[in-house]
Amino acid sequence: MSDILVINELTVELQQQTIIADLSMSLQQGQILGLVGPSGCGKTTLLNAIAGFVDQQKGEIVLDTHIRISQKTPVPAEKRHVGMIFQDYALFPHLTVEKNIAFGIQTLPAQQQADRIARLVELLSLVGQEKKYPHQLSGGQQQRVAIARALATQPKLLLLDEPFSNIDARLRSELMVEMRALLKKLNISAIFVTHNKDEVFTFADQMAVMDNGQILQMGPPAQLSKHPNSWLVADFLQLGSWLPIDVKGNVADSVLGQLPIDEKDQLNGKYSLLLKPQDVMISADSQANIVIKHIGVTEYGFHYIADSLDQNNSLAFKQLSFYSETQYQLHQQLTAQVALHKFVVFASS
Repeated sequence: MSDILVINELTVELQQQTIIADLSMSLQQGQILGLVGPSGCGKTTLLNAIAGFVDQQKGEIVLDTHIRISQKTPVPAEKRHVGMIFQDYALFPHLTVEKNIAFGIQTLPAQQQADRIARLVELLSLVGQEKKYPHQLSGGQQQRVAIARALATQPKLLLLDEPFSNIDARLRSELMVEMRALLKKLNISAIFVTHNKDEVFTFADQMAVMDNGQILQMGPPAQLSKHPNSWLVADFLQLGSWLPIDVKGNVADSVLGQLPIDEKDQLNGKYSLLLKPQDVMISADSQANIVIKHIGVTEYGFHYIADSLDQNNSLAFKQLSFYSETQYQLHQQLTAQVALHKFVVFASS
C-alpha cells in the first residue's frame, strides 16, 4: 500500500515562534489518523501546513507520491488535492445546501456539478435539505454539509479540525461511525484533530500523540494504549494512575506492597508504575492502605478515586482510580493490591 502523505523534518514558525519542530511522519492511502495532544502543541498548525494555509520554514511534505512541497518549491493550497473541514463548519450562511456543496467545483460543467452534488447528498443523508440554508439545519446536518463540500472536490486527503466537538454525544457517535464507513467506501485518507481519545478509538486506524511540536508516538490506537513509549504519552491518554515505586534488584517497594520486577528491565531507583483500573484489587480487611476521596457512577459501576493512607511516606500517591460494583463510602479506608500483569514503568516525572 502506497503512502498518501510523507512528511520529512517539517519545521513551521509563526510569529517568530517554532510551532512544529523537525516533525516526520507518514500515512498510507485509505488510512484515518487521529491526532491528539495538549492545547498549543501544534496539531492545528500541522493540518494548516499540510493544507497550504501556513508556510513551512524547513522540511518537505509529499502528497500522493508526486506533489513535493518545500520552502523552495511551494505548492498553493488549491493544487494540493487536500480538503479541510473546520471546527465551526465555515458554511456560507447566504448559500443553500446544494450551493455550499458546489462552492469548490464551480468550474466544472453544470451537469457534472449536479451529478456530484446529488451523489453526495444521498451519501450523507441530506436528501430533501438541498434548498435549505445553514441556519435551518441541525448541527449534525450542518456537519454533513461541510463534509459534502469538502468531498465534492474529490480530495486525496481530508483534514478535519475538531470535527465532532459541536455535536451532542449521541449524534456524535452515530456520525463518526457513518463518516468512517463513507471514507472507507471512497478510499479517502484523513487526519483529524481531537482532544477526545475515545473519538480516536472509534474513528481512526492510527493515532499520533503530539507535544511541543513533535510526534511522541504514532501507531494503532490499541498499541499506544497497551504500549505507550513514554510517561508523557501514557499520562496524556489517561491510561491509568501513577504508583510511585522504588526498585532494588528484581523487587519494587510501594505503599501497596512489594512487586516483582522483571530482571531484564535492569531498573534501579525510583520510578512511576502505570496502574490501570482493572489492575487494582480492592478488599476491606484490616490492613488498610488507601482512603476513598471521590465516588462517581458510570456504566462500569462505581468509579472511585483514592489516596494512599500514609501521606508521609516518600512513595505516597494521590488520585488512584479504580472501578467496583461494590458500594463503598466516602473516606472509607480499604486495602488495595496490584494484580500481577505486565508492568509498564517509566522514570519518575
